[in-house]
Amino acid sequence: GEIADIQKKQLQSDAQFLCSNQRMDTELVDSLVLQLNRIYPQILSDKEACKFRSLRVPTTERLRELLQYLHEKGDDACYEFYRALHIQAEDVYFSLPTRIRQREMTDSRSANNVAVIPERYVLNDRGPIFFLSCFSVAVGIAFLYYYGGESCNMKTYFHSLYVLRLGKDAKDVFVSYVEILARK
Repeated sequence: GEIADIQKKQLQSDAQFLCSNQRMDTELVDSLVLQLNRIYPQILSDKEACKFRSLRVPTTERLRELLQYLHEKGDDACYEFYRALHIQAEDVYFSLPTRIRQREMTDSRSANNVAVIPERYVLNDRGPIFFLSCFSVAVGIAFLYYYGGESCNMKTYFHSLYVLRLGKDAKDVFVSYVEILARK
């Protein structure tokens, strides 16, 4: 399927870069072949590993054949090649054309998101002074309610405010509750 072939397509895109990169020398190609062979013999058997490590064939040609072989082997083989390259030569891995494109796409997406976030989460434009004044009023009312005592009868006042805003059935419950508080 389309989704399953992502690694194959990436390897095909990166092949020319890999074959022309000076860092992809004999030692690195051998290391990649050995890692694939030792960890994933189902991807690269001993016989195939010997073929791709033969010093009689120029390194660029061996690398080109290896990449073609992995491409034909499938998406998992390509994925494991990328993992091996990431482990063996991080600098080459991060300079691959497909990795650079992915980073640029991610950077542009995150840059777009950063521009949207401040607008999306603005609840009002009144600022911190408005918030502090509202918070102070709420704290003042709560302070009066809890510590005002019976002398200013604030509890009865606030309960009657609640009753006014509630429906008929709830009104009866709160009125009786306020009467009980008033008796105390």
